[in-house]
Amino acid sequence: QVQLQESGPGLVKPSQTLSLTCTVSGGSITTNYYYWSWIRQPPGKGLEWMGAIAYSGSTYYSPSLKSRTSISRDTSKNQFTLQLSSVTPEDTAVYYCATGPDLTHMDYWGKGTLVTVSS
Repeated sequence: QVQLQESGPGLVKPSQTLSLTCTVSGGSITTNYYYWSWIRQPPGKGLEWMGAIAYSGSTYYSPSLKSRTSISRDTSKNQFTLQLSSVTPEDTAVYYCATGPDLTHMDYWGKGTLVTVSS
């Protein structure tokens, strides 16, 4: 029943900020014990967990991306947002939003959206 949909620009220039929004339906992002995550997959590479925001509003980040990553939410719209600053071509990837009972287990995924970093 839970559905997630990523949205945002498909092309970002180097040094700019990548911003994506995940719109959730069929469930509330404030439901107890659910975590709302962003995961990405660069071409030819594996999945990389970036960070998450919990049902309580607490945030968690991958150490490798913490300095550039910010996750926030708008409970009135049932949305959560990813911002990745100072992007380079190495940030080109398919970006997914997902949800599950912990930071390592995802029960529902969005379809993913390709973001290309290029001038």
